[in-house]
Amino acid sequence: MKKGYFCVFAMVNDGKWIQSPLNYTGGKYRLLPQIMPYFPKGIHTFVDLFCGGGNVGVNVDCRKLVLNDLDEHLFCLFHAFGELDKETIFETIHRTITEYGLSDSTVNGYEFYGCNGSDGLSRYNKEPFLRLRDDFNAEQGRDVFHYLRLYTLIIYSFNNQIRFNSSGKFNLPVGKRDFNAKMQEKLSDFVDRLKSVRCSFTCEDFRNFDISLLTGDDFVYMDPPYLITCATYNEKNGWNEDAERDLLRFIDGLHERGIRFALSNVLRSKGKENRILTDWASANAGRYEVKRLHYDYANSNYHTKDRNKNSEEVLIVNY
Repeated sequence: MKKGYFCVFAMVNDGKWIQSPLNYTGGKYRLLPQIMPYFPKGIHTFVDLFCGGGNVGVNVDCRKLVLNDLDEHLFCLFHAFGELDKETIFETIHRTITEYGLSDSTVNGYEFYGCNGSDGLSRYNKEPFLRLRDDFNAEQGRDVFHYLRLYTLIIYSFNNQIRFNSSGKFNLPVGKRDFNAKMQEKLSDFVDRLKSVRCSFTCEDFRNFDISLLTGDDFVYMDPPYLITCATYNEKNGWNEDAERDLLRFIDGLHERGIRFALSNVLRSKGKENRILTDWASANAGRYEVKRLHYDYANSNYHTKDRNKNSEEVLIVNY
């Protein structure tokens, strides 16, 4: 794995679901009650191969956690969360909020800014947000504090998402909310979890991910882009049939090495069928088991993997 960051902490497990502080496309937080009971016990190393916001990986009881994603901005942000202590993380975010004059509704409330809960804080925050965005995009350095400024942008951006244009500039508009109590709690719990387990962050295409050190005590979870649904990550041929087939070959390789895995995906959606996936699942019916999940994304976040309640979402496992 050519890019990596490693940190070692003592194991802590407080027994509650932890929600990512990133509103990442297709996040699995709402599916955790269905997914987690299918995971085996006694996992040594848990690999979240397409981790996105990390909702699944941070909730798994394991001795070592690997969060991998091809998005380098995400990799560097997790690196910052892992390297810095929580007090420094929060102090840096609050200092940036004060420096740019962004709202702090936990201290002042919405009325202080001439806003209300239904309309949100975008009118007040638009100008300071754009100044912060311009300054961030102009920065040459890429240290951990640069990525904490990125996270501050995410907090105040539309729907708390990450989006960069083709020139590498963060380009989301201002959003309605700020660093409110709920957002602070999510960040605090997430950082605590990263610091409670031996955790490594990697930035690899799954085809290049090194599985040679994994054993039968380890586990690989995969939540790739869904071939037959529309989302920002499979626009412009970002995920195509070749990638789908390559992933299925990668999964077969895991099985041949005796490594346990679980794959999240959809077999059918909006009248479309992923024939590559359904044919593969049928051909491997004696080796792999298809667990059907019951959930729809109709009330989930913007740009989710699918908003059709008839999507046939599954978890495919080999144990």
